[in-house]
Amino acid sequence: MGQGDKSGILTPALCRAARGMLNWTQIELAEHSHVSRSTIRDFEGDRHDIHRTTAEQLRLALETGGVAFMDAPGYGLGVFLKNRPVTGPIVDL
Repeated sequence: MGQGDKSGILTPALCRAARGMLNWTQIELAEHSHVSRSTIRDFEGDRHDIHRTTAEQLRLALETGGVAFMDAPGYGLGVFLKNRPVTGPIVDL
């Protein structure tokens, strides 16, 4: 996967995780991405693959919503929340 090529980075698990981070339902992702809810349901449930353009629509909607996808060397593919202003208490772990 090239540095600029993110077309193959979206997996069903990452899609579910990104939606969870954004607190989006499948219906909300469908509205943001213009992809049908049934396509999202089937993709996230590993029922079938999706076309590259459909994956791109989902990825773009999720990234616009506030997540970033990365291929972290030594760890693999991951999804992260983009930097946002802190509005609540900061918890030091």
